[in-house]
Amino acid sequence: MSIGAVRKGPRNLITDVAGIRVGNAEDAGARSGVTVVLPDARAVAACDVRGGAPGTRETDALDPACLVDAVDGVVLSGGSVYGLDAASGAVAWLGARGRGFQLGASPRVSPVVPAAILFDLTNGGDKAWGETPPYNALGRLACERAGETFSLGNAGAGLGARAGALKGGLGSASALTEGGFEVGALIAANPFGSVLMPGTDRFWAAACEFDGEFGGRGWPAEMKNLAAFDPLTGTKGEVAATPGGNTTIGCVALNADLTPAEARRVAIMAQDGLARAIRPVHAPVDGDVIFVLATGAVGLGAERRPSLIAELGTLAADCVARAVARAVYEAESLGDAASYRARYGA
Repeated sequence: MSIGAVRKGPRNLITDVAGIRVGNAEDAGARSGVTVVLPDARAVAACDVRGGAPGTRETDALDPACLVDAVDGVVLSGGSVYGLDAASGAVAWLGARGRGFQLGASPRVSPVVPAAILFDLTNGGDKAWGETPPYNALGRLACERAGETFSLGNAGAGLGARAGALKGGLGSASALTEGGFEVGALIAANPFGSVLMPGTDRFWAAACEFDGEFGGRGWPAEMKNLAAFDPLTGTKGEVAATPGGNTTIGCVALNADLTPAEARRVAIMAQDGLARAIRPVHAPVDGDVIFVLATGAVGLGAERRPSLIAELGTLAADCVARAVARAVYEAESLGDAASYRARYGA
């Protein structure tokens, strides 16, 4: 079995993977939000954590050596540590509908919902929520809104995000293969590093772009010597990113029938997509996390070739890179964070 020729999906969203739905919810006053990824049926899952300052929930349960071999959803949230409560809202919503892990004769299922958060507490929004942060309610609302279409840019977990010196956001991309595989990525881009090549309006992810999905500007006519530029600002004279307002988190979905260990390998490879789209990445102040969901609809064949896992992991990484660029390209200016299109034109 081979993946064959590749094209983007009809929506160019992670929901081009059959059985995957996404919901967004925002608190405009707080300039923060939540994104929930819900598989129609429990999905094999894995994650890979690379950032130096991660904020996560239930990631240990995804170790292939652990009891739980599938999850009921994934939550991406703004709000730093407060945002982890969005997963509690998603758990309550799923549990009330009987969706979760059934252990023995327990009268209730236990939804397994891993989560990751990004830092958006200094973006100018109203964070005076006292003892009632909005994230639990936003998690439930995002589940209610889950569907096959959803907004990008200033939506969900991307509402209050920044990308270096630019406005960050929520991005997604998909790839469909001639061999019947579906791969998609969903990214909330809030990185410390720059998504642009030094001194240009060109995305690092340009080599992965499909059909002008983030402007179609391609590579610069002349590549510059990176040693001549400050890696923390992207280019001399550009406003520097501020440590503390960082992290890129996301989810990859595939329709392949992966084992937990194979899903883990795809998650590791998918992190390379962040390195193709952001410089620097996985910094001490980033909390970069990638989850993987495998729905199992398409088998890998009797031989389960390692090279096929490598092909799927490469596609996942490309989708992640494209989703990062789309997150920034689709974002709109908010507060003092100028959008890519406001600064460079559509």
